[in-house]
Amino acid sequence: MAFNQRDDDIVDGEDETPSKLPRCNKEMPGYFSNEPQNEAAASAGRATSERRTTNSTAWHRKDSFKKTRPPFPWFGMDIGGTLVKLVYFEPKDITAEEEQEEVENLRSIRHYLTSNTAYGTTGIRDVHLEMKDLTLCGRTGNLHFIRFPTHDLPVFMQMGRNKHFSSLHTTLCATGGGAYKFESDFRTMADLELHKLDELDCLVRGVLYIDSVLTSGPSECYYFENPSDLDHCAQKPYTLENHYPLLLVNIGSGVSILAVYSENNYKRVTGTSLGGGTFLGLCCLLTGCSTFEEALEMASQGESTHVDKLVRDIYGGDYERFGLPGWTVASSFGSMMFKEKRESVSKEDLARATLVTITNNIGSITRMCALNENIERVVFVGNFLRVNILSMKLLAYAMDYWSKGQLKALFLRHEGYFGAVGALLGLLHPS
Repeated sequence: MAFNQRDDDIVDGEDETPSKLPRCNKEMPGYFSNEPQNEAAASAGRATSERRTTNSTAWHRKDSFKKTRPPFPWFGMDIGGTLVKLVYFEPKDITAEEEQEEVENLRSIRHYLTSNTAYGTTGIRDVHLEMKDLTLCGRTGNLHFIRFPTHDLPVFMQMGRNKHFSSLHTTLCATGGGAYKFESDFRTMADLELHKLDELDCLVRGVLYIDSVLTSGPSECYYFENPSDLDHCAQKPYTLENHYPLLLVNIGSGVSILAVYSENNYKRVTGTSLGGGTFLGLCCLLTGCSTFEEALEMASQGESTHVDKLVRDIYGGDYERFGLPGWTVASSFGSMMFKEKRESVSKEDLARATLVTITNNIGSITRMCALNENIERVVFVGNFLRVNILSMKLLAYAMDYWSKGQLKALFLRHEGYFGAVGALLGLLHPS
């Protein structure tokens, strides 16, 4: 990843300074007077007074924001086991005064992050997820979503050092396991202190916030209609009203499952170590691939039934009396115990079987948790689902089939960025 570009351009915007309040005119007939003056004038005076009160409240609110909000730039980071997720707020309402006072390195950071969609060979800005005209802490701007592999984090820290980030901030809000693992590296390499935030707090906070503010464009939440037909099931928007309770399944390198009963009342029910990291690691071993995208591409071209042992392989034609479809997996990778089977499968088949194995395991655990918690709505998030339509369809089918239509699998467009959004909110609203 290369973080070395700079430019002096800045973004123009409107002045946010509030206009002056109307001056009180105590000589106005009937103004705060008990005398029976003109009723219309008295009414107008009361209306003017109310407007003054409203304007004064708005002015004090803006003034309060100015006193409490941190200086730019505004970042939130989620440092996971596989990916670093970064959200950056780009202000679009920069005043003329701010434009004159803005230091060079702040301008350079803003221009570099927003004028590029790729950073070196591994850093990506997900332009399709950008949220425009968002208001945060009294400022209006765009929220950008950036990701890069965790093993490239030292390059990011060096970029921060080269652009003198520590002269603008001494603290960076971060969550995820890497906030602990790389804390000393941030201090020594970038002269920054990490303010570590609870991973699950940030996740829940980020999910609820994004869902609440996204009112235009594509729906944040969606599901798959007719999930039993994997080839023809269609993606449909879903309005996530009356959020609670819901089961939140975060699929990253591993999996965490949370039962959320309200904004401040949730618990981690369970989890599993078999997640996205397992899928990629096994695919690297079995197929020789090196990236998540390459593994998914191979899986899309394979056939898992060449690798797995199915119910019909064990029971023959008599499987129906057990109430199980013949194509149900009875033993993941079960056919690989036979030499002739191993010699006949392709790398694509192995990748597909790995994906199906991991996904089915997550679906099975999720269903049991939903039953135990008596929750009928399940929301899946996490970077394992990025560009992974196949797994989403499998999860949708598993929830629908095994619950006899009682469980609906829901998905969110911003997938793995919610922890980083929660970290940004922690920066802006420390309480």
